[in-house]
Amino acid sequence: MSNLHSLAGSLFGVSAGILGLESYSGFLFYLVFSTITTLLFYVFQVAPESLAEKRPILDTGRYFLSALDFWTSGIFGGLSGFVLTWTLFYGLVRA
Repeated sequence: MSNLHSLAGSLFGVSAGILGLESYSGFLFYLVFSTITTLLFYVFQVAPESLAEKRPILDTGRYFLSALDFWTSGIFGGLSGFVLTWTLFYGLVRA
């Protein structure tokens, strides 16, 4: 899953740079779309397999140590790639 968030973070950075987002709006953009990506991964991957194994629907133990780790790893895992590509594409578009 960390590869998914690294790639998604970079793509979000490209989008934020092209859109010309600055400061808090750029980080809010990343936070919202990273949360959506994690939610989609949960809905399409984790929840169906948990239900198939007769586990509680909110159980993420098959993939992660805790639920907090599941929901926050995406945000922090792709942040550096986001900032790198955000500043690169912002500079390319604004140059």
